[in-house]
Amino acid sequence: MLYVMLALGLNIVVGFTGLLDLGYIAFYAVGAYVAALLSSPHLTTHFAVIAQLAPAGLHVSFLLIALVGVGLAALFGILLGAPTLGLRGDYLAIVTLGFGEIVRIFINNLDQPANITNGPKGIAEIDSASIVGFDLGKTHDLLGLQFPSVYLYFYLFALAALLIVWVCTRLQRCRIGRAWAAIREDEVAAKAMGINTRNLKLLAFATGASFGGLCGVMFGAFQGFVSPESFTFWESIVVLACVVLGGMGHIPGVILGAVLLAVFPEILRSTVEPFQNAVFGRQIVDGEIIRQFLYGVAMVMVMLFRREGLWPSPKHEDRVAKGTRSQGNDLIVPAAVTPGGAGNVG
Repeated sequence: MLYVMLALGLNIVVGFTGLLDLGYIAFYAVGAYVAALLSSPHLTTHFAVIAQLAPAGLHVSFLLIALVGVGLAALFGILLGAPTLGLRGDYLAIVTLGFGEIVRIFINNLDQPANITNGPKGIAEIDSASIVGFDLGKTHDLLGLQFPSVYLYFYLFALAALLIVWVCTRLQRCRIGRAWAAIREDEVAAKAMGINTRNLKLLAFATGASFGGLCGVMFGAFQGFVSPESFTFWESIVVLACVVLGGMGHIPGVILGAVLLAVFPEILRSTVEPFQNAVFGRQIVDGEIIRQFLYGVAMVMVMLFRREGLWPSPKHEDRVAKGTRSQGNDLIVPAAVTPGGAGNVG
């Protein structure tokens, strides 16, 4: 569910608007560290002023943390989008890549002179998610059934994913979504038609970043620990691969790509080593190497034979033709003008 939400957020920038973003994981990190700083004893331990204001430690409500994380991530999205409005293609990719690495390195080194992020050690003892007094970090008995904490978190993640799917669907079908599609197809033509490309690009960056911030808050509350190692460039590539593999701009395809890329490596992790032991009697090649190799081969094959993704978005002309057939309307053929006069309209 976490990868589904991250992929849907990135799909707004990459799939809907056609802007390549290689630093999307930075917004995920912003949300995670917002949860870590506002719901752990870290700040009260290292800052005497905060300890005096909150002697019992900072234990901000999870819903409030989520709002702060979403808003701050959206602000970072605008800060990333503003300087890159005139960039396209490879240049935009390089700038967004640099932004993601800057955020990670900044977090990794912000343990001095004032210890804010605790550097590479990370921040632990993050409060679990609690909604209206219902603590998801504990096992609960409901209607005679026992629900462990991991089940409750899964339900929370699933509800959040459904909410994001609904928001993405509404955005895609409204005027904003159609304007994003116009920018994706031809930005110059979209600007000539009166579309404010600058504001809509910033809106795409802010909206996608806000989803990443929400994912980070939920990840921090579930994991109870965050560190810079969770927000490397490789994570951005995996999320981008989910979008490209499933089908850019197509919400069901993006969900399919996220599920496959989240499940496929885990299946290989649990089968590669037992297979080697059964066939060769010992482990010849490290399972992690084989897992990454097969992962790469699968991506290459998909890009060679399914360039638009496993479940691409239906083409506009196909949707028009399908709608016309369903209404039972005949196709109108332009009049064939002949030297002897006008032809018939069929």
